[in-house]
Amino acid sequence: MLNSKQRAYLKSVASKLEPAFQVGKGGVSKEQAEGVDKYLTAHEIVKVKVLENSLITAREAAEQLAEMTDSEVVTVIGSKAVLFRKNPEKPSVSQNL
Repeated sequence: MLNSKQRAYLKSVASKLEPAFQVGKGGVSKEQAEGVDKYLTAHEIVKVKVLENSLITAREAAEQLAEMTDSEVVTVIGSKAVLFRKNPEKPSVSQNL
């Protein structure tokens, strides 16, 4: 569980990122979750954009992806969500937490 200072730090890191994944009208798929999982293993933090034609909200997509990838939702703003999962072997972002 992230505390408020950790969450604020991760938000500042994520503000510089471009969305790496998009969720469309099909919602969150297993393949998409696997891609996000691999991305989190390599980078620890990922930004996801939910397209306007999607049948689910950004919050719903973020919670589904977090559950499927064993990560945490950092923030959801508008159509974008940020997820984080610490990598104990190769910390990149989490070394400052």
